[in-house]
Amino acid sequence: MPVTLRVRDVMDKKVVEVDENTSIADVIKAMMNNEVWSVVVTRNKLPVGVVTERDILRRCIAKGCALTMRVGDIMSSPIETISPDATLGEAMSRLVEKNIRRLFVVENGKIIGRVTQTELFENTLNVMMALSALKAQL
Repeated sequence: MPVTLRVRDVMDKKVVEVDENTSIADVIKAMMNNEVWSVVVTRNKLPVGVVTERDILRRCIAKGCALTMRVGDIMSSPIETISPDATLGEAMSRLVEKNIRRLFVVENGKIIGRVTQTELFENTLNVMMALSALKAQL
C-alpha cells in the first residue's frame, strides 16, 4: 500500500503572530526570541499578511526605513494557504506556481502551521533516500 505524505506530516506548528501596528524592531525581536524567520501579521486578531526576514531586509533596511515603522507597511498580503491534507506534491506545485517560499496551513479557518520550500525539499529527499535504501535491500 503506497504511503502519501501530507502537509500535516511535515508542517512546522510554530507560527508567531504580531499586530499590524507592531514596529519592525519588535518584529525582529519576536523572530529572534521564537527562532522563526516569518511572522503572520494580524488586524483585529485576524491574519492579513506575512512578513519575513527577507521583507525586512529588502523593504525596510535596504531602503533606510526606521525600525519604528509599522510591520503592516511592509507585509505581503494576502497570505498563501494550504490544507493540512494536501499532498507534499500539491504544496510544492503551489510554491513553484506562486513563486513563494512558504505556505500557511489552515484548518477550520485557523492557521495551524506553516510549510516552507526547504522543509518540503528535505522531506522529499528523505523519502527518496529511504526508498533507495529499501530497494538496495531487496
